[in-house]
Amino acid sequence: MYRRYGNIPIRVKEMHIDSLSLSAHKFYGPKGVGALYVHEGVEFEKILHGGHQERDKRAGTENVAGIVGLGKAIELASKNLENYNAKLTALREYLLQQVSDHITECRLNGSRSNRLPGNANISFKNIEGDKLLLELDKRGFCVSAGSACSSGKTEASHVLVAMGVPKEYASGTIRITLGEENTKEEIDAFVKALEEIIKTCKSK
Repeated sequence: MYRRYGNIPIRVKEMHIDSLSLSAHKFYGPKGVGALYVHEGVEFEKILHGGHQERDKRAGTENVAGIVGLGKAIELASKNLENYNAKLTALREYLLQQVSDHITECRLNGSRSNRLPGNANISFKNIEGDKLLLELDKRGFCVSAGSACSSGKTEASHVLVAMGVPKEYASGTIRITLGEENTKEEIDAFVKALEEIIKTCKSK
């Protein structure tokens, strides 16, 4: 969609990005709406034909309420970005420390510092990731065995394999994403459940 929210297009241009897509729900906006930035002069093939909306790039009536919601959400997110990142980084570090303190034979995949603040991708030795997902889900914890694009797949991620993660760890990988409403108490409950589940799986 072609809209201008504050100086966001200017920032993207300064980063020398040709095109960039984003989903509103990633920054607490309404689900089902997104935005597409296309640098001036970059051509792309449209996939929906018919109407002439969005400068003839995407046919279909615009979701005005969703667009407004996205714009407001990104406005609020931009204003609070520094505090938000600091809070999620602290929660992530607390999570990683609790996991390493209570669970043996686990590893963090990727850099500990050079990653998204609320992201943790952790592998557990000789554990099946799909079993972890199922048992955690039963206890009310929502995690993934892969990226958001591949949730539902249970085989070891080709990305982890390419990173050199040992096979006995790669298949027991979960991705944990924290949000601004999460608390240390919830992390404690999660780690306790995770510890119990892993002990049960290894005892069988």
